[in-house]
Amino acid sequence: MEKIRDAILSGDLNAAGDIPVPDHYRAVTVHADEVDMFAGLETRDKDPRKSLHVEDVATPELGPGEALIAVMASAINYNTVWTSIFEPLDTFGFLRRYGKTSELAKRHDLPYHVVGSDLAGVVVRTGPGVQAWKPGDAVVAHCLSVELEHPDGHNDTMMDPEQRIWGFETNFGGLADLALVKSNQLMPKPAHLTWEEAASPGLVNSTAYRQLVSHNGAAMKQGDTVLIWGASGGLGSYATQFALNGGATPVCVVSSPQKAEICRRMGAELIIDRAAEDYRFWSDEDTPDPREWKRFGARIRELTGGEDPDIVFEHPGRETFGASVFVARRGGTIVTCASTSGFMHSYDNRYLWMHLKRIVGSHFANYREASEANRLIAKGKIHPTLSKSYPLTEVGQAAYDVHRNAHQGKVGVLCLAPEEGLGVTNPELRAKHLTEINRFRGV
Repeated sequence: MEKIRDAILSGDLNAAGDIPVPDHYRAVTVHADEVDMFAGLETRDKDPRKSLHVEDVATPELGPGEALIAVMASAINYNTVWTSIFEPLDTFGFLRRYGKTSELAKRHDLPYHVVGSDLAGVVVRTGPGVQAWKPGDAVVAHCLSVELEHPDGHNDTMMDPEQRIWGFETNFGGLADLALVKSNQLMPKPAHLTWEEAASPGLVNSTAYRQLVSHNGAAMKQGDTVLIWGASGGLGSYATQFALNGGATPVCVVSSPQKAEICRRMGAELIIDRAAEDYRFWSDEDTPDPREWKRFGARIRELTGGEDPDIVFEHPGRETFGASVFVARRGGTIVTCASTSGFMHSYDNRYLWMHLKRIVGSHFANYREASEANRLIAKGKIHPTLSKSYPLTEVGQAAYDVHRNAHQGKVGVLCLAPEEGLGVTNPELRAKHLTEINRFRGV
């Protein structure tokens, strides 16, 4: 791996494809025999630093339509946090089920799981049938792994019954020095970004694009008012950018003055600091408080000049969902994914059915949506929200930061890249957008 890394660092990417691939590589794993290690602990007290291991693993066999990527950088997503604390269930069930689908898929059913659903790096090998990519190509990867052997997937690949999230529901993910992907996960690396910056948007940028922009999600249009929960976070920061770029008006919900300032840097003007205004949407663990929904809705109308949100960009889940349904305008849309505060939602259905609102479930993105989202990054229309990067050896701390919400935007992880700031091949475009690229740095 050192020779491959050195070839990439020298700028001779094609040479990286001529170097023999080692039979083992460094990777971040969880272990099947440790899935009960946090039994009896509250979610908040489960520590990814104890469950994520950095170790050598065997290089997987390369199959048809697949590629091996030398990973320069990756990033932390909530799915890696969930994997590391084995909630809501351990991911080895995913790997076992996938392993039963074919002889080739058996590779994924192992007593360890290489995690991670983002990467930026260089193709070093391609399997039979791969035509669009070759060794030496600088790439990023989206996390949709799909078989496309069923008709349901051919209108929208997210509908394929064998759709999985790479590095979460499959093995050999991106928090490693090598990663195994399907070639139709690959997209060109944005040339003006460093490796760690290019790795950071993948999952969240594509997810926000489908959820907010695509006709498969909320189909946002010019003039819409969009309520965005966690608007400075890994997912919400991209939703905020899409709203601003698309002629909509974001109403950004944050939890601190520092996060409010980040939204202002992105160009948002309507901001609610929910901590400062002390919204408590639950009277107790089991009882929602509709009075707080109404107080929240009144605050939104105060900011917008009397308008309710056309779209509510939902991802916290249980804690906020009742308020989201209530505040959406008559005929409005609540588009939801993730549920980071809990999967069991509670809301008053009268405000949904009598006001003709819609709840739309949205999950990651299909290849076309991911490609469109990446194209906007490459053109400098949408910018990465990377705040901090860790070396691979400190991945447990990186995941812990995200688990405890002690981060802003995205947290990156350096894999083969020895330091930050490498990999830029279009310095002119970078110089044009340097302020936007760096606005989350060090926050």
